[in-house]
Amino acid sequence: MEKFKEMLFIHKLAFLVLIIMILVAIFAPELAPYDPNKVQMADRLMGISREHILGTDTLGRDILSRILYGARVSISLAFLATLLTMLFGSFVGIIAGYCGGIVDTIIQSIVNIFQGLPSLSFMIALAGVLGPGIKSLLIAIVFTSWAGFSRVVRGEVLKVKEEKYVEGARALGASHLYIILHYIIPNIFAPFIVLFTIRIGKSVLSMASLSFLGLGIQPPQADWGVMINDAKTHFRSYPNLLLAPGFSILLLCCSINLIGDALRDMFDEKSNSLSQYL
Repeated sequence: MEKFKEMLFIHKLAFLVLIIMILVAIFAPELAPYDPNKVQMADRLMGISREHILGTDTLGRDILSRILYGARVSISLAFLATLLTMLFGSFVGIIAGYCGGIVDTIIQSIVNIFQGLPSLSFMIALAGVLGPGIKSLLIAIVFTSWAGFSRVVRGEVLKVKEEKYVEGARALGASHLYIILHYIIPNIFAPFIVLFTIRIGKSVLSMASLSFLGLGIQPPQADWGVMINDAKTHFRSYPNLLLAPGFSILLLCCSINLIGDALRDMFDEKSNSLSQYL
């Protein structure tokens, strides 16, 4: 019981942290004390002070302001990348699971090829070929992440399409599109939510990695990965340059993963409760 209360408190805390970070990202222009891209060479590499709570970087830009604006970039792009990944992967998974046969065999062969590739290496190579920028960043993340979504969705579709209510809909003459929209998708929505939540954290790490390597978001755009890349020269003498964006990434990813675990446990509990009456 005590362990359950402790886990419940941690999940609530994670949800609160995520809400705060989202609000910070939305209201970054109002909360940031300085222009995040304004260069002030006279204030370069200042330590923590009343004027600059987290100090300044090598160009005299306020770190706190760049952290706040970086939250906007990281959260919004991670959400968009995860949404595109989910839509594409879920579409492929639904087609494979519902159609079966040769269609499923061909799709699963392609999925196995993508899952057999080292995701990070493939992502870096793809982003390098397409060139740095937000567009190539999104394409690289989607192409290296959709296969996992499709496999999980396919498994859920295979279970749902054998249910009696789906067979009844077929017997009544319902079209394939009607069955998918009204019976398949609503009954696999719970795994959608859990996968989507967990994948956002991975997208944040992927974007930060590509930006750190110079293949993602480009300077002077305020981004946590870019800030870590800028800090690699002076982080020994000025650790706040590295710790501030690094801790922000850690906090965001941990809160999202904890919420994903809570959602998974909640849906599993509901499934077990319902199974008693079936």
